[in-house]
Amino acid sequence: MQRFARWMLGLALMFAGVSHLTFAREEFVAQVPPWLPIDADVVVVASGVVEIGLGLALIVLGRYRVAVGWIVALFFLAIFPGNIAQFTEGRDGFGLDTDLARGIRLLFQPLLVAWALWATGAWSAWRARRTQSPLTAEGAR
Repeated sequence: MQRFARWMLGLALMFAGVSHLTFAREEFVAQVPPWLPIDADVVVVASGVVEIGLGLALIVLGRYRVAVGWIVALFFLAIFPGNIAQFTEGRDGFGLDTDLARGIRLLFQPLLVAWALWATGAWSAWRARRTQSPLTAEGAR
């Protein structure tokens, strides 16, 4: 089940990345906070390329899935301020034209982080390392 969830997240990220570069580019440009000191189009293109790369990594780099899971989770955290800015500044995009719609979208960002950590086993690996006794951890080195 986790492998399926990892692949679905990978495909979703690749789709989002391609949409950044093609048919939804203008929508994404409109969502980049105006206070960001980088050209909005550059941000959209760069984030699209990163999303494609992360999506591919989730699918192809199964051996490194835990590390990729943490990187994907950090990416979702990194883009969260843009989502908050869209809400606080009342900017429309992708049909999110009310405070309620933009607020509901904010609730999904932590779910994406959790999805990345669960589907890759990153959360389980972190918990397993935390629960190891010092003696067990020392013996594993």
